[in-house]
Amino acid sequence: QVQLVESGGGLVQAGGSLTLSCVLSGRTESNIPTGWFRQTPGKEREFVAAITWTGGSTFYADSVKGRFTISRDNAKNTTYLQMNSPKPKDTAVYYCTGSPDENFRSGRAWRFWGRGTRVTVSS
Repeated sequence: QVQLVESGGGLVQAGGSLTLSCVLSGRTESNIPTGWFRQTPGKEREFVAAITWTGGSTFYADSVKGRFTISRDNAKNTTYLQMNSPKPKDTAVYYCTGSPDENFRSGRAWRFWGRGTRVTVSS
C-alpha cells in the first residue's frame, strides 16, 4: 500500500507562483509513476500532469502546459507541482496520485490518491 500526502496549497495571486508537494510512503515509495489531478465542485477530477518513476518523462494537460511543471525527488520520496502564472480558472482541490495503468489521463486509471490540497487563485 502507498500513502500520498499533499501540502503547499493556499491562496495565490494570478500571475504569481505556488509549489505543491506530495510525499509518498509505504511499500513502494519511489518506483511508481505519480501525477496530479484537480477538481472543482460539480465537476469530475481533471488530469493535470504525470511523471514516470525515473522522472525521465512528463505529461501535461493542454490547459497547464508551459505554466506548470511536475518533478520528483526520489531520494525524498516527493513529487512536486510548480504552478507558474496561475489563473483564477486553476482554482481547485489538487490531488496527488500514484500507480496508473496506461490510460493515465483518466482518474479511473490511478490506484492511489492523496486527500487533496486546496488552491485558490485570486484575480
